[in-house]
Amino acid sequence: MAENRYSADSLRTQAETILTAWGMPGEPARITAALMVEADLLGVDSHGISMLVQYETMLRNGRLKLDAPCRVLREGPATALLDGGAGLGHAVSARAMQLAVDKARAIGIALVGVRNSHHFGTAGVYARIASRQGLIGLVTSSAQGILLVPTRAAGSVLGTNPIAFAAPVSAGSRNTDFVLDMATTTAAANRVKVKALRGQAVPAGWVVDGQGAPVTEPQAARAQVFERPDGGLTPLGGSPDGGSHKGYGLSLLAQVLGGTLNGGAFAPLHKRHHGPSDPANVGHSFIAIDPSFFGEPGDFQRDLDDILDLLHATPPADPAAPVLVPGDPEETTRAERLRHGVPLPEALVQQIREVSRRAGAPDRLLKFGEAA
Repeated sequence: MAENRYSADSLRTQAETILTAWGMPGEPARITAALMVEADLLGVDSHGISMLVQYETMLRNGRLKLDAPCRVLREGPATALLDGGAGLGHAVSARAMQLAVDKARAIGIALVGVRNSHHFGTAGVYARIASRQGLIGLVTSSAQGILLVPTRAAGSVLGTNPIAFAAPVSAGSRNTDFVLDMATTTAAANRVKVKALRGQAVPAGWVVDGQGAPVTEPQAARAQVFERPDGGLTPLGGSPDGGSHKGYGLSLLAQVLGGTLNGGAFAPLHKRHHGPSDPANVGHSFIAIDPSFFGEPGDFQRDLDDILDLLHATPPADPAAPVLVPGDPEETTRAERLRHGVPLPEALVQQIREVSRRAGAPDRLLKFGEAA
């Protein structure tokens, strides 16, 4: 089904006006809106402006405190710990990653943790903050949702717990930065939500019921993930034969490094002792590494360029589908969507307009090319 396209500027403006109407201060609202729309530009539709619908629900339930400032709890030469104030994680995460970059420039490597945060969108946008400045970025996070079914289990225990890694190429390179941005489930939960919005079948292997059988009908899959106590999302790998134990292990790694290390909650235990209106206490970790501390300036970038050139030159199995490296599809999508606009399903457009109306915010959505 054809979808109308909307300009990135109008999406940023719409998101910012809604966030401001909800009580988020101006600068955090601007940063949050920009990072949400960056996810849409990169093709990560599950983590972009569509999240406004979910954020409204969390706000109504008292789980978000959008007017609370983030605080530095402690700081050292190569470390820091921030408190996100029980608000959305975008602005505090951008601050944490930049702080890690600044510290790594001085000392070679730095880790900045965040506790008492919430959903922060797509992890890759924060890893890119480092790579755009010539550093390596590594991001992990826990999650508020209990969605991943561990290998051999019948019910969900862990979250989609993302991992993102970005490394810079040389200035002026024909390659784009190497950016690996992944959920530790076979597919992120919000990708199931987007399939339901578009009425598209969910691929077998994304969602299973309590007996381990695949659920592919879009509305049934959405309900299985977000409403039912049994089943849920498969770990990366899909099944034991496909290596799902690796995705399960990576999800636990992200929980420990992104959440537990920083005093963040483990969602199943948190749910036992806290009410539905209590903050989720999601944790994130942001690591920055300056390659110039480990070799001569520029050597790392040139070596990475050589690696990516070799991979791009690898003969493809299908001549019509050349070999790509992580980060290529997102950058291609970003360029296309800047030229032609971001496609949104009509069901989502109507949901966002309803969210805006309930917030008392003006309707700022503009189709691509439409004058204000």
